[in-house]
Amino acid sequence: MSSSRLEAFSDGVIAILITIMVLELAQPAGTSWRALRDVLPRFLIYLLSFVFLGIYWNNHHHMLALTDRINGKVLWANLHLLFWLSLVPFMTQWLGEGGTPGRTKHFAEVPAAAYGIVLLLAAIAYYILKTAIVNEQGPNSKLAEAVGSDVKGKISPVIYAVGIVFAFIDRWISLGLYVFVALIWLVPDRRIESKIAPRPPQS
Repeated sequence: MSSSRLEAFSDGVIAILITIMVLELAQPAGTSWRALRDVLPRFLIYLLSFVFLGIYWNNHHHMLALTDRINGKVLWANLHLLFWLSLVPFMTQWLGEGGTPGRTKHFAEVPAAAYGIVLLLAAIAYYILKTAIVNEQGPNSKLAEAVGSDVKGKISPVIYAVGIVFAFIDRWISLGLYVFVALIWLVPDRRIESKIAPRPPQS
């Protein structure tokens, strides 16, 4: 079966998740720069989560561009990924709400660890999806050749796991590790881009 409906559905889900996150951003309690500063931590964690969702959308698009066909395993693997991504808005709000009145400190330990757990499980889900697609396409497919050993896909869960542990030692190191993973994924995989045939010019 074609991957077009799977891609369209996934695009829609990720777009909704981004919309939910921005709607959950609290407005500043006032009109001064100080009021804006008070909501800065929540905005920063929103920005990080936005980048993560953007990375998944970008790489998901590139991967499906080299996918000729899918099967039931791919469909369920894709839903598995979307499940963990759907928890990102909830975790974003929980992690970012620490500085609001009546709450605990910014980026508290348990929310920081839980945020990392969701990122870890999403990364594992993406790896499972990629593996399911490669198995369906075959070992000699363009996608299998482009992905290769997938170093980033293997080291990212390890960094997330270390970040989860550090959430209970130094939450800033934990968040720094999450940011580091985002940075290494910001640029789409050139190996995949090189395998995507350019579209013919429109007349």
